[in-house]
Amino acid sequence: MTEHTQWDHEVDVVVVGSGNGALTSAIAAHDGGAKVLIVEKAPVFGGTSASSGGGVWIPGNRYAKAVGADDSLEDARAYLEHVSPEGKIRPELLDTYVEQGPEVIDYLHENTNWVRYVSLEHYPDYFPEAPGGKTGHRSMEPEILRAEELGDDFQYLGNAHPQTQMPGGISFTQVEGQIVLAALPGWLKMSATLVLKYLFDFPLRLKTRRDGRLTMGPAGVARLFLACKDRNIPLWLESPMQELIDDRGRIIGCTVKRDGKVLRVKANKGVILAAGGFERNQQMREQYLPNPTRTEWSAANIYNTGDAIRAAIDKGAATHQMDWAWWFTTAVIPGKTKAHMSQVEKGLPGCMTVNAKGQRFSNESQNYVTFVDDMLRETENGNPCVPAYMIFDADFRAKRPVASALLQSSMMPDWAVPKAWWTPSFLSKADSLEELADKVGIDKQGLLDTQRKFNEYAKTGKDLDFQRGDSNYDRYYADPECKPNPCLGPISKPPFYCVSLYTGEMGTAGGVVINTDGQVEREDGSVIPGLYACGNTTTALLPAYPGPGSTLGPAMVFGYLAGKHAAAS
Repeated sequence: MTEHTQWDHEVDVVVVGSGNGALTSAIAAHDGGAKVLIVEKAPVFGGTSASSGGGVWIPGNRYAKAVGADDSLEDARAYLEHVSPEGKIRPELLDTYVEQGPEVIDYLHENTNWVRYVSLEHYPDYFPEAPGGKTGHRSMEPEILRAEELGDDFQYLGNAHPQTQMPGGISFTQVEGQIVLAALPGWLKMSATLVLKYLFDFPLRLKTRRDGRLTMGPAGVARLFLACKDRNIPLWLESPMQELIDDRGRIIGCTVKRDGKVLRVKANKGVILAAGGFERNQQMREQYLPNPTRTEWSAANIYNTGDAIRAAIDKGAATHQMDWAWWFTTAVIPGKTKAHMSQVEKGLPGCMTVNAKGQRFSNESQNYVTFVDDMLRETENGNPCVPAYMIFDADFRAKRPVASALLQSSMMPDWAVPKAWWTPSFLSKADSLEELADKVGIDKQGLLDTQRKFNEYAKTGKDLDFQRGDSNYDRYYADPECKPNPCLGPISKPPFYCVSLYTGEMGTAGGVVINTDGQVEREDGSVIPGLYACGNTTTALLPAYPGPGSTLGPAMVFGYLAGKHAAAS
């Protein structure tokens, strides 16, 4: 394209996407003096951020400091240096993140009426025993927000993921979720309280089934959206960006499809790509991600088809870590449009996860990204672990929910489970482990041998194979009433059950390469003028997933830096 292009709309900065990173970049660009437009492909705003837990991992943030948390930027640097994959992350990007992260949170707190967080005192880093690791106060969750604050815009707020809600769409915070999801002591009273709050919210019950008590991802997105609304920043829904427009190598705008028409939108200062990854694009999955890989295993936003990444590649953008994702074991439940994440339950006492040989292959209580990485590595080494099989007994079934759908049998007896769910691809049941193995396709002798060994570990409290329960993180989602190890309990009471688990993800983690200002780079290291990116459209800054909120933290920090730089260009 050239300067003779005919434009249908003109602004200074176009932001593509509407999650945490996108909205933060829009705020920064506007406050820097730019006229901003946000375009979103979906009919709702929030993207992957809205369906997330809403946690933001920022060491040294103001909310942690306010309660006297013991932390320092030196500890954060030491921790990230230890857990980050060697040679994959540029040191200057990590330094920028550690240094700028607290300042970005300060800016949003001090310059908006809405963006507020709560420090998570007891949610540990995912490798807390590593040098510089902490057992809490590095992750924040959004303050609870009432839907009424959004007015009519509430109907356009993206939904929470089933795992971040109770059945019926009842919201809980991260702190509440720890108790409810793991069915820990007090879960019944807490659940009843949340249900009553939902039912007695009469004004909203007359309008919608959605919970008006916004928590986690929806609360975080809503707060940033309201800050954008205060600034009169327009947001176009159902308006996918189709391609970038350049003039002699500089990005000067993009085409946007809106109301059935393709509009040429001029961006005088830049385009910021914040439209997520490519998890819903089967062709890109097969091209980049480890096999086997399927879109139906994904728990991510259904609109994330890699549009922004492909548009940037077409203009010469470099990419990195395209074979990586924010892994999560998922369950594919018949009749559900999106796979359900299975995080908490597989690490609770009374269950174990095995491969087709009937053998355990990893610590089920460790963080979800590392567990799936173990699944993939074992599969690549000739020991198939996809799917893996979560095995549990009648006692576990009576007490624990699974995959945010199969409620404990005290609430959902087997006769109440939908018939379509009883399939080896999701849920199986048998009176003996041998019969269960036959139904699912697991080696019988291997499963029996593993059961005997596992039950011995439960008795002694020491997992000699994978050290389950040794880490502080392992014990975050655990049952303190289970002794001697809150993560280990025997599997012995029939009937026995199996849930098949797949290598799903919250989002892909590979994307375009950026510099410390959020500018997109070419393969030779030069920048593409006028093109910026943040979030899952970029290559992961924290691929080891060092703590809760390791995606939203970098998305917001580099979104802010991109918006600020674009406005000043």
